[in-house]
Amino acid sequence: MIGPRVLAVLLLLGAVPAFAQTAFAQTGTLQPPKPGARPDAAAAESAHPKAAPVTPVERAGSTAAHPAHPAKPTPVVRARANSHAEKPAGAGHEAAHAPAKPEPPPPPRKPEPTKPPAEPDKGTVTGLPLPRYAALRSDEVNLRVGPGMRFPIEWQYHRRELPVEILREVEVWRLVEDQDGVKGWVHQATLTGRRSFVVKGTQATLRGGTEADSSAVAILKPGVVGRIRHCAAGSDWCEVQVGDYRGWLRREAFWGTFAGETVN
Repeated sequence: MIGPRVLAVLLLLGAVPAFAQTAFAQTGTLQPPKPGARPDAAAAESAHPKAAPVTPVERAGSTAAHPAHPAKPTPVVRARANSHAEKPAGAGHEAAHAPAKPEPPPPPRKPEPTKPPAEPDKGTVTGLPLPRYAALRSDEVNLRVGPGMRFPIEWQYHRRELPVEILREVEVWRLVEDQDGVKGWVHQATLTGRRSFVVKGTQATLRGGTEADSSAVAILKPGVVGRIRHCAAGSDWCEVQVGDYRGWLRREAFWGTFAGETVN
């Protein structure tokens, strides 16, 4: 056993290990280390105790303390089918049996002397205004080069309710034009008077009101086809519907109405 005075001298000279200093400070005596103990680690732990874990504190209004609910993303509606005219595959069954050179269309019938001539802005068959908009009735409509089954099919449409503009009437045939400027003849049975539209340009935002900053209902991609529910006379906005989404769309964003036209 080392005396207190001797130990004090040794402590001053730094000849006593750190663990011995710790033991002496706690008990007043110098004792050997326990078997298996790590003196250096024990001394370091005693000399530098671990700091208590700090719980992060967020300021009032912090997003971490009060996470904000992320805004629900605006749904995006894409065209489900091609909204443009396509060349028929293999020229089509009917086109294969068509003559190589189509016969010229029959000359228009001259009005009888007792009947006044039809007004130029109305159809000679229906008496409805020309031009006017209509929509395709089915997902497969043939566009022919002339008003008759004997004329070959030049294009095909595969998008129901695609809007077209009726330009002329010849018996049961209608000369139509689509949003790309493609013209041809279709049978009246392939058309419906229901009003529709097709999105043009890049994309359009369907909104919940008739203001530019109204909440967005859906993003409509080019080629999306929907129904026109209402357009007020002279208004720049129309109420439309695409699937389950209903809202307001600017006229300049779609094709299917005349400027300032009333649609009910």
